[in-house]
Amino acid sequence: MKILSIQSSVAYGHVGNSAAVFPLQRLGHEVWPVLTVHFSNHTGYGAWRGPMLAAADVAEVIEGIADRGALGGADAVLSGYQGDPAMGAVILDAVAKVKAANPAALYCCDPVMGDAGRGMFVRPGIPEYLRDTVVPRADIITPNHFELDFLAGRTTTSLAEVLDAVDVVRATGPRHVLVTSVLHGDLPPDSLEVVAVSDEGAWAVTTPLLPINPNGGGDVTAALYLAHLWTTGSPAIALERTIASVYAVLEATLAAGTREIQLIAAQDVIADPPARFTARRLR
Repeated sequence: MKILSIQSSVAYGHVGNSAAVFPLQRLGHEVWPVLTVHFSNHTGYGAWRGPMLAAADVAEVIEGIADRGALGGADAVLSGYQGDPAMGAVILDAVAKVKAANPAALYCCDPVMGDAGRGMFVRPGIPEYLRDTVVPRADIITPNHFELDFLAGRTTTSLAEVLDAVDVVRATGPRHVLVTSVLHGDLPPDSLEVVAVSDEGAWAVTTPLLPINPNGGGDVTAALYLAHLWTTGSPAIALERTIASVYAVLEATLAAGTREIQLIAAQDVIADPPARFTARRLR
């Protein structure tokens, strides 16, 4: 698989492309990382250094890849945090060029906006831009529960309501939806679910709730789900493998007592996901 991954980058730690590229490579895929920022570290530390690239500069990098005649060989485009509509437009233009050259290519969008407890943490107008312009152009989206509720324009507190919200969002364009950090009233204590929905059906995996919420976990999840879905063609298998790897990485991070996810130390569980969680069919 060849993936054009347009995301942020940090020198220290793992978020954006610095979280997505290595796991994809460890699975044997070719990744073309295009950077939207190059910071010293992720912004969760409260202080960072480094440049935010202009949308025109990012477009130039993509155009340079096109000059090599390579875009037609891309199987997918992957994007995460989009800081402004100008950058979003560059990403969507890249998606259009890739799909024009290869109609079978997929666009996987992690619609980063906010999360439960924090609310929205992107600039005003970005959530609406993602909902109205970007998400309808995606084939795969990987929102968390909070982001799904915004995209669907409702609050969901039961699994049935979550599935209804996914159907509302899928009707706008994306055929595959992976919802992370799902919390609802039917769950056992200290657990959460991840839900995958496609034209073939809907599945959920339940995991224990770990006392950890590091930056970059969502970036890894989106990358792995895209890779496993493309490789297997099965949302259920992609869900099982993705969550097995991500959960093991988070366990390693918790054991190490570090703020940064332990991608390198736990790389074996990325390359060979343990058969740990079973997806149950919801419909």
